[in-house]
Amino acid sequence: MTPAESRALPAPHPEAAPGPDEMVSYRTPGGLFAATAPTEAPAEPATPTDPDAPSEPATPSEPAAPSEPAAPAAPHAPAEDVAVADGAEVVPTRPWWRRWTRRRQHLAVGGLFLLAAVWVTSRIWLDPSGRVASLYTGDPAQVQFFLAHSVRVVLHGEYPFYTEQFNYPDGVNLMANTAVLALGIPMVPVTLLFGPAVSFVVLVTLGLAGTAMAWYLMLSRHLVRTPLAAAVGGWFCGFSPAMLSHASWHPNIISQFLLPFIVWRVLVLTRSRRPVRDGALLALLVTAQAFINEEILLFTALACGVFLLAVLAQEPARWSAAWRPLGIGVVTCTLLAGALLAYPLYVQFAGPMAYHGLSDAVKDYGNDIAAFFAPGSPTLGGNQRANINLAPNYSEENAFFGWSLSMLAVGIVVWLRRELIVRALAVTGLFFAVLSLGERISWWDRELVSGPWQLLVHLPLLDAVVPTRFGLITSVVIGLLLALAVERAWALRPADRRTVRTLTAAGLAFALLPIAPMPLRMVSRPPVPDFITADRWRAYVGPDQTLVPIPVPSMGNTHGMRWAAATNLDFKIPGGYFLAPRNGNTGDAGRFGGRPSGVGQMLEEVATTGRMPKLDDRQRRRFADELRHWRAAILVLPLRQQNAEPLRRTVEDLVGPGRQELDVWMWDVRALTDRSV
Repeated sequence: MTPAESRALPAPHPEAAPGPDEMVSYRTPGGLFAATAPTEAPAEPATPTDPDAPSEPATPSEPAAPSEPAAPAAPHAPAEDVAVADGAEVVPTRPWWRRWTRRRQHLAVGGLFLLAAVWVTSRIWLDPSGRVASLYTGDPAQVQFFLAHSVRVVLHGEYPFYTEQFNYPDGVNLMANTAVLALGIPMVPVTLLFGPAVSFVVLVTLGLAGTAMAWYLMLSRHLVRTPLAAAVGGWFCGFSPAMLSHASWHPNIISQFLLPFIVWRVLVLTRSRRPVRDGALLALLVTAQAFINEEILLFTALACGVFLLAVLAQEPARWSAAWRPLGIGVVTCTLLAGALLAYPLYVQFAGPMAYHGLSDAVKDYGNDIAAFFAPGSPTLGGNQRANINLAPNYSEENAFFGWSLSMLAVGIVVWLRRELIVRALAVTGLFFAVLSLGERISWWDRELVSGPWQLLVHLPLLDAVVPTRFGLITSVVIGLLLALAVERAWALRPADRRTVRTLTAAGLAFALLPIAPMPLRMVSRPPVPDFITADRWRAYVGPDQTLVPIPVPSMGNTHGMRWAAATNLDFKIPGGYFLAPRNGNTGDAGRFGGRPSGVGQMLEEVATTGRMPKLDDRQRRRFADELRHWRAAILVLPLRQQNAEPLRRTVEDLVGPGRQELDVWMWDVRALTDRSV
């Protein structure tokens, strides 16, 4: 623990006598939560009746009773508790797990989280290259493409923030497309040895387990003392229905293992005696998170701001001690992180193929109010058909807590309403839950009124936010409330402590069992053709030429991106799935995909319907012009492609007969596209 963190933690003795309006745990986060009013000295400790119980603060409405000695920060006491009776032998009463060292407890919890993550991803682990999420295949292919790009950055020194390896020749602005460099570069050895498909599932597995473990470590060290409380809070933060929803498609969103430490460093700043140093540490965390996912970083900053404002609104006197170190630290963080990220952000917002604002297809995504009371699709009690109108799509189920957990969360807030941190968390969670409803608030797909997000959607930075994802903040808030509730329940001192703990465990099971994680749904996908993996394409495609998959890669057709990723992007492709300026001009609003391709759309329709169009000379000339624009060397159609025969006949009608080579149909069009001919 750093000196600043030690200072940020409130002392046990002052907190043993809380003020009239709040009850404070000795593990309550420091800074703004440190006691400010003078307190009476505690009475001499009496012999505890139960060594597992933490000291309970005396309330002002009753005389101060002798308090128990403050328990050590680590839950394992060196002395073993025994029960001794006259004439009876000494019998240990301390549970075996309480006798574990702190490191062993952490390893056990981490092992459970890892097993849970493997369980969730078990179906894709069976065949990483041949299985994909059952509904939307574009995002996994895009992430695998970015992982292969990281290999080129490390091995070939390729420019990290922009590439022409897809959407050739216009290219793609990778900083504006979440290229996950902070995840892809460490995964380079795995990508080289096993391929980007394996790296993808490794990232999903470690993202879930790592996020849960990070929150557990932060909670157990700084907020609660009961291992079960920290484990429950970490579990929900890592395996909430929202995290499971994104797990099939967005490893960059579920990789939130830096967020607990960013939040803690912000709280440390409120009472730091070395704000410059602590601000610099925060800047390093912020910079790393920016190369994982900027949207989640923005959410973290917004959540910290709303939380601190909620604290200060309740107790403005705390601002006098917090404003100076917090201000110095934030300025230091802004200057250092700004210097480190200045050039990448310049490329993102002003570089080639930069865009401003999200595509119309996603910027109005919002949660339905009923979504907060339904279990998520990838959970034990979930039902995809029942959720079909409650979320924009199955990859954006950012609420879905179920009735039992929603009622439990409200009950926790009512029960612990006297605690400052609980009230601030409740305000934060409710605020972002309302924003997540989007521009139009609806109930069971029935529009009610306009939402407050309508007033914010056009602000800078917020115009690039998908509003439904604000529900991720509410999920973290609920995880923290669960941790605090378990901690307070374990600290109660009724006559029958065992009964209270049993009821607490039963309540958790009642709330969490319906949203227990289940293995992610997967379907088979076509393998990468042998023509690609056997490097037969190298005899045809030069460095400045492209291999054109049929159908042409697009948002709904990303197999060609997987082919390129399997070769570590050794060949270029036209089109693809990415965000780019709507009209190809830097600064335009965003859209999915590059310049519209009339022939590409026609081939995609043939692949979907199997119906062959009637072609004329004008369409043939247009296709030839597009091939020249792409500098195409060969066209490749897998034999196992859906509606392969209609596609083959259509392409032959456009450019002439092709030939079969290994498991593909191939057309050599170099004579048609060579500009020197």
